[in-house]
Amino acid sequence: MRRLSLNAWILIGLAAGIVFGAAAPQWGVALQPLATIFLRLIKLIVAPLVFSTLVLGLAHHTGILRMGLKSLIWFEGATTVALGVGLLMANLFKPGQGVSLPSGAAPAVGPPRRAADLLVHTIPESFADAWARNDVLQVAVFAILFGAAVGAVGAQAKPVVDLCEAAVQILFRLTRLVMKVAPVGVFAAIAASVGTHGLGVLLPLAKLIGVFYLALGIFATLLLAAARVLFRVPTRAFWSAARPAVTLAFSTASSESALPLAMERMERYGVPREVVGFVIPAGYSFNLDGSTLYLSLASLFIAQAAGITFGIREQLVLMLTLMVTSKGVAGVPRSVLVILAGAVASFHLPIEGVALLLGIDSVLDMGRTAINVLGNCLASAVIDRWEHPDGERAGRGSEPSLVDVDPGR
Repeated sequence: MRRLSLNAWILIGLAAGIVFGAAAPQWGVALQPLATIFLRLIKLIVAPLVFSTLVLGLAHHTGILRMGLKSLIWFEGATTVALGVGLLMANLFKPGQGVSLPSGAAPAVGPPRRAADLLVHTIPESFADAWARNDVLQVAVFAILFGAAVGAVGAQAKPVVDLCEAAVQILFRLTRLVMKVAPVGVFAAIAASVGTHGLGVLLPLAKLIGVFYLALGIFATLLLAAARVLFRVPTRAFWSAARPAVTLAFSTASSESALPLAMERMERYGVPREVVGFVIPAGYSFNLDGSTLYLSLASLFIAQAAGITFGIREQLVLMLTLMVTSKGVAGVPRSVLVILAGAVASFHLPIEGVALLLGIDSVLDMGRTAINVLGNCLASAVIDRWEHPDGERAGRGSEPSLVDVDPGR
């Protein structure tokens, strides 16, 4: 039993919670305090993790000029498309309808009536106030400004960088510790939900999984098409090179396990080592396409389940919030749930929705991890093409043969 993975224990907790909630509804409802404690532990980590990871990432990458700027443009373009696809699929299929969650208050963002209101909302009156309210957008904006200043100061700011590095390691360890009790939290949350609303509450989760994987397929197709049209990255040869790393990421649900293979495959494909060595590691912090798509879809799923309607303005603010706060949290499994909890808190949505999603997160995590790795591999090929438009490097004008790419290795 000790050899079972956390994913296995979470699935066991999910199954046990369903059975317990259906067999003893009153006892299932009584477990709600356990679920609440687990969710508060997650929310506790949100603000310090967002602040520390963003400051550390900016401090380490501020000195990169041309390649860094091009990478940032591609990263943000891909992130925007991922968020847009997630929001579009949530609006089209409405996977949250049929789930009954307690309604939250009105969305905390307003809504802003003008672009100026949106801009003003992003700037906190007080960092302590934004931290206390778990307003992740305002915390992230301050972290960006602070991290840019740390990078500009240089060597004199090394103590601050070291402090943020230590804080990130501590918070990642804390997240891992919290996740050790995730099976208990999932058991209690599912039991309470099934005990309150019956087994029908689980049906939309299957719909969410289907919508999510459909959204991932659409996004991957769009991203590969954009790379081919804009930068002449040959789709067939690139996929042959990237496929082993993407498959490994999908099967292990771990971006870190696929990192060495992804870098090796992209070098084999023809991307120079200096490009691979910068773009792919930077992408692990700033280019989480699968995770950002999931965040936008999951946020609207929870809003729909709570009966809260998000208009265009609210969705734009949600998109901006997730675009900024999703950076820098790839270092620990299920850290994306911390960001989701932060977005849920910022928009006054019921935190119980996060626990509901955690029960199926292992299935969702495989898909979003695979797309994260695919997006970073593609980013390295795109930046190489952008840096060398004459075709002297990777993907010279025509697709290299599949023998050269050696996809089976």
